[in-house]
Amino acid sequence: MTAEIITIGDEILIGQIVDTNSAWMAQKLNLAGIAVKQITSVSDQADHIIDALSEAEKRAGIILITGGLGPTKDDITKITLSRYFNMGMRRDEETLQHVRTFFERLKRPMLDSNMGQADVPEGCTVIQNKQGTAPCMWFENNGRIIVSMPGVPFEMMYLMEEEIIPRLVSLFKLPHIVHKTILTYGIGESFLAEAIADIENDLPEHIKLAYLPRLGQVRLRLSGSGYEGALLDRQIMEFTQRIAERVKKHVAALEDIALEKAMLNTMEKRGLTLSTAESCTGGYIGHLITQHPGSSAVYKGGGVVYSNELKIKILDVSEQTLERYGAVSEETVTEMAAGALRTFNTDYAVAVSGIAGPDGASPGKPVGTVWIAVANKQQVVARLFTFGNKRTQNIERSAVAALGMILNELGPD
Repeated sequence: MTAEIITIGDEILIGQIVDTNSAWMAQKLNLAGIAVKQITSVSDQADHIIDALSEAEKRAGIILITGGLGPTKDDITKITLSRYFNMGMRRDEETLQHVRTFFERLKRPMLDSNMGQADVPEGCTVIQNKQGTAPCMWFENNGRIIVSMPGVPFEMMYLMEEEIIPRLVSLFKLPHIVHKTILTYGIGESFLAEAIADIENDLPEHIKLAYLPRLGQVRLRLSGSGYEGALLDRQIMEFTQRIAERVKKHVAALEDIALEKAMLNTMEKRGLTLSTAESCTGGYIGHLITQHPGSSAVYKGGGVVYSNELKIKILDVSEQTLERYGAVSEETVTEMAAGALRTFNTDYAVAVSGIAGPDGASPGKPVGTVWIAVANKQQVVARLFTFGNKRTQNIERSAVAALGMILNELGPD
């Protein structure tokens, strides 16, 4: 059984809001054994909605629609659905009473437009929305199920979890769907593909491998579908382990997490602490780390030492080193890392100094030149990276490279 999601609203198409509903729905549907084949966003225009629904019925057995169910004139989904299914409108008394109770509880007057929330196409099954006033509408047409829900996220989530998915699960014999992610770093997509080509060739027809590259990292996602859940789980795990063993020096985690979270997990497991000394990244590494709950168990803090003055004052970088080699050099970044280790009293420290651009280049040091060093009590390891000329990408690449160097120094579990 396959599904398609249609989101309705001009606010999505003009970029005023991001369609997080579809991503959340797709995850929940996958867990239930329902594969999403397409996600479509359309404007608040009847013809566009009708065209999208007509096309979706050609592709999927389940069509889930969100948006356009409010009390204002721009919310046209109900009227459009009644036109599409050639149905009249009726006032649903149970919904009307629900709306009245809703407004009474809030001690607010109910307008005619609010009463109109109870008007639904004649042939639909109404599913009460306990989180709001717009009802959910369930249609069955030519062997397909079409469900229209509010676009308000917490209302949609309630309806999906409490009403829609349980009904779909009870109606269909659904397969077991499994996704397993291998997070890799420090190896390009094409090199990774070449390294595991024979393993990929061994995959059975019902298991697929996807490459999901980002700057400095690639997620490998194994996806399988079948009715024998235990067998499928075992097969997915066997291929996961084969791939992970083949490229083990590049594997950060066997789960779908951020690279910095993989680093935090490893360090926390070993009881290790970390500090940062950032110049060209301007605190971005610290930001990535501290967005994760519990990061304080590992990350003690750091310094954004953008100027040479602060490199000297906070990290005790030698003035002579800066004068002789410059801020973007192996010598300076090595002293930065060692200084952070002492100043913040941590087990590990990472330091970054580079030319993010678009200005700042000098002979022998073009934009994108970045030095990164990782220090612990025994040694300091420094490495030169040469990225491109895009400032934002250089900052992100530097952060990913720094995290990768920490993971390299930590070594495998």
